[in-house]
Amino acid sequence: MKLLFKQRMFSWFDSYDIFNENGETVYTVKGQLSWGHLLKIYDISGCEIGTVKEKVFTLLPKFEIYSGTDYLGCIQKEFPLFKPRFNIDYNGWRVEGNWTGWDYSVVDSYGDTVASVSKELFNWTDTYTIDVKDPRDALSAVMLVLAIDAEKCTQNS
Repeated sequence: MKLLFKQRMFSWFDSYDIFNENGETVYTVKGQLSWGHLLKIYDISGCEIGTVKEKVFTLLPKFEIYSGTDYLGCIQKEFPLFKPRFNIDYNGWRVEGNWTGWDYSVVDSYGDTVASVSKELFNWTDTYTIDVKDPRDALSAVMLVLAIDAEKCTQNS
């Protein structure tokens, strides 16, 4: 399942639309006023289905992930030596990136790729292509991309 993750232009808060291969919106993401990033994910009917919430006052960036109101776990940036790495404490997943940090893979505990993420260059806003192996993992993959994009935003400010 391929998803196109595109940040909206002219938004006061982080907001994104996520489209499927047919160009149909499957998720909408709206940033909320908060200390740190707070991103709410909605399905096509407008129901809140997920949240990415930045924990503030941590040594390295850390984001809590929720499915509805259920806490799933967190993703935290690790000290990088040669390439960006994130620690994920749920699903048995890990994130491995290349030296640019724009392209990375989400890998399960067996080493199989769950999702591949590529940043599209030469766009006015942040735009990513997410190739998810199993459509049931799409929401979790989107929330990881949101957390990593928010981390990069924090790093650049």
